[in-house]
Amino acid sequence: MANITAADVNKLRQTTGAGMMDCKKALVEADGDFDKAIEVLRKQGQKVAAKRADRESTEGAVIAVVNDDNTHGVVISLNCETDFVAKNESFTTLATDLAKLALNYSTKEEFLAADFNGITVEEKLTEQTGVIGEKIEIGSFETLNGAYVGSYIHAGNKIATIVSLSANVDGAEEASRNVAMQAAAMAPLALNEEGVDAETVEKEIEIAKDQLRQEGKPEAMLDNIAKGKLGRFFKDNTLVNQAYIKDNKQSVSEYVKSVNGDLTVTGFKRVALG
Repeated sequence: MANITAADVNKLRQTTGAGMMDCKKALVEADGDFDKAIEVLRKQGQKVAAKRADRESTEGAVIAVVNDDNTHGVVISLNCETDFVAKNESFTTLATDLAKLALNYSTKEEFLAADFNGITVEEKLTEQTGVIGEKIEIGSFETLNGAYVGSYIHAGNKIATIVSLSANVDGAEEASRNVAMQAAAMAPLALNEEGVDAETVEKEIEIAKDQLRQEGKPEAMLDNIAKGKLGRFFKDNTLVNQAYIKDNKQSVSEYVKSVNGDLTVTGFKRVALG
């Protein structure tokens, strides 16, 4: 039997994040072979993952990151089963490391197949499922490109957003963060009127008509009044038309133009847990 030292156990623990006893058992089973011990721990993770496949992973950490020249951003959620795990520093560190890696990929599938310290991201998630004992997976994966992209992560890592602006101008950093904060707080359905799907528009018109009928309004007037109510719906639910949370006397679009007369918001992505 190989001589398993405390240094060997600690090295395996640092590499995998597994507990001391799990690392020691894996090294014993692998007869001291470090790489084989890692495989032992991964197989344990696969077994745990299989057992917990039907569990809900609605907790976790949502992380937004932007590249160095602020032209590309990504938001991912690293999901787990309990808030206790989600608040663990090592879990949020892993989520941040994965988000930084995700900047290099355009789809969730490519990202899951990407190399993460010698194994794929998907294999890392399986490994951590074994280490933590909970279902660990990538939930959301959203990317955004633009002339200037900014981000915001709400306290507690439950909500994160990225926002793109039409130009990299003086004040773009602060403006993009403020608009990203707006998107996090107000959960808009779309960027503008054009971004709201036809089904949602029709549904809102019908709701407005039903309310007007209950108020006794004549049928001939319903279409025009309902369309007026639709304008209010767009104001409440589209990012550029919402009242700016730091100054509700102006819209988000007006706020951005106060930074630079030609500046506009061109896109956003919002990810929230639950």
